[in-house]
Amino acid sequence: MKKTLFTALLVAVAAFGEPSILEKIDAKMAPSSTETYRKLVNIEPDGSKKEFLLYQLKKDKDKMLSLFLQPDSEKGRSTLRLGENMWLYLPDVGKPIRITSMQSVTGGVFNNSDIMQVDYAVEYDVINQREEAGEIVLDLQAKNDTIAYDKLIMHVDPATLTPTKIICYTSTGMLIKTLYFKDIKEFGGGIVRPAVIETDSPLYKGYKSILVIGKMDPKVLADEVFTIENMGKVQELR
Repeated sequence: MKKTLFTALLVAVAAFGEPSILEKIDAKMAPSSTETYRKLVNIEPDGSKKEFLLYQLKKDKDKMLSLFLQPDSEKGRSTLRLGENMWLYLPDVGKPIRITSMQSVTGGVFNNSDIMQVDYAVEYDVINQREEAGEIVLDLQAKNDTIAYDKLIMHVDPATLTPTKIICYTSTGMLIKTLYFKDIKEFGGGIVRPAVIETDSPLYKGYKSILVIGKMDPKVLADEVFTIENMGKVQELR
């Protein structure tokens, strides 16, 4: 009987396999179902700033929903991401409109894909892994041409298994932007990850954008939360 059980376990392990390094990194960045409060700051070359406060929900590997809480001019707007499909809901319009991953609903250097990041393992394959200056360095290739960046070079802290820097390129090798992950912090539910993401881009010289996670907790969420019909009701989930 014991031998039979052991054999069954081996078969199960072989069937499901070990998580890839990218899946392990995704698990460190956010559990499968979470509630997050983030501040987004766009800084212009003259030093002026525009700030946004976002309430975000994530489920599984590729479902994201955001609600703008501040400023008052953006209050009530929501964005939904299901895989590579995205929508923006404007309260004054009353119905969702399609948006793309490379657009930015907030202006600044972060695009919609950065703000509504799904699991990296959903979008990218690891084509090379190496060690460099005490870090793990992963070369990532997009799985299809609808993804915002064709290639990523991801630097990973081996101690926390979280990114320290991600360099984003087009298919022609043009640098689009660099994301810097900083300030490792412990959140609720044992989540330990960078609390700050900064970005700059040679395409937006002098501009800088910063995302700061103020709170992140595991939260049980129904699939129905992540629907176009629910985009005008996100406030009720807080």
